[in-house]
Amino acid sequence: MLLRGQLVNHPDTLNFILDTGSGGISLDSETVEDLKLKVSPSDRTIRTIAGIRTVNFVNNQKLRLGSLVVDSLDFHINNYDILAAVYGERIDGIIGYSVLKRFIFRIDYDSSHVDIFSKGTFKYPKGGFLFKPLISTLPVQTLRVKDNRTIQSRFLYDLGAGLCMMLSTDFIEDSAFLLKKRKLYSKEAEGPGGRIKMQVTVIKEVKLGPYRFKNVPVYIFKDEYNITSYPYLGGLVGNDLLRRFNCILNYERRDFYLIPNTHFLDAFDYSYSGIELYYENGQIVVGDVAEGSPAEAAGIKEGDAVIGINKTFGQNMTQLKAALQNPNEKVKMIVRRNGELKVFEFKVRSIF
Repeated sequence: MLLRGQLVNHPDTLNFILDTGSGGISLDSETVEDLKLKVSPSDRTIRTIAGIRTVNFVNNQKLRLGSLVVDSLDFHINNYDILAAVYGERIDGIIGYSVLKRFIFRIDYDSSHVDIFSKGTFKYPKGGFLFKPLISTLPVQTLRVKDNRTIQSRFLYDLGAGLCMMLSTDFIEDSAFLLKKRKLYSKEAEGPGGRIKMQVTVIKEVKLGPYRFKNVPVYIFKDEYNITSYPYLGGLVGNDLLRRFNCILNYERRDFYLIPNTHFLDAFDYSYSGIELYYENGQIVVGDVAEGSPAEAAGIKEGDAVIGINKTFGQNMTQLKAALQNPNEKVKMIVRRNGELKVFEFKVRSIF
């Protein structure tokens, strides 16, 4: 979920990701430089799936979100080039716990609206379910997962993660959770800390409160930097599940109220081409090409500039990615490599 905002005394409209998986609030390093903001050195560190890094701060700022002004915010500084490459537009920062804890947020995925209310009494509508996550800075929700075994465990509630679920290899190995017949497909994933190699497969069921989802795609990652503090957490539940609910986030009362929306029955994405697309230097290019993938077998290489896929041409990231999300269908991909146009054909696999 992207929000538009402004720093008070700066006219530029900025793009922020609303992220329950962030323990603070942050600005992109290029945005800080462009706005000529004063940087305060620090020895604070942040931990991500791709590493641990020391961050500096822009302190005591005011952020305007619509008619609301949030003051006394200390933004840590990070480089979000990778997020801009994934989204196909500039990402100026991430809004996390520092703002979420001060208000009640109502997120409506049907209308793409976010309403922000002052803390206090709030009447929840009918038709949903009230969760009571554990919250220190990050919300942790207990849910049930099922594959070779049925396990109830704790997972990070992460609106900023663009996937259904992510499970740590520690959780998988210690629990003997996955069916032995499961095939794991190599995949590259992206986040605020950079890119990381993962694997993707499908599990039988995820049960979140009274809501059940069958045959759910999951990412499996080696948690080298201990972001899950295993065995405290088994992993995270992300936005491709959570966007199927309109939600009310009330941090003060530890209330997360979820109501199924029009996306509740959306099909999961089981497609596997083996390539990632990124927007870099004004064009969409091929990123990682997974070993043994359909794209690698066809001859596609990292760095190829994408001209078109099937009948989709141009530099619209959403449309080009959608053209690769049809399992068991052949695609024709036109790229530019070293100034020469090349055409490749391959069949998109299904992970299910």
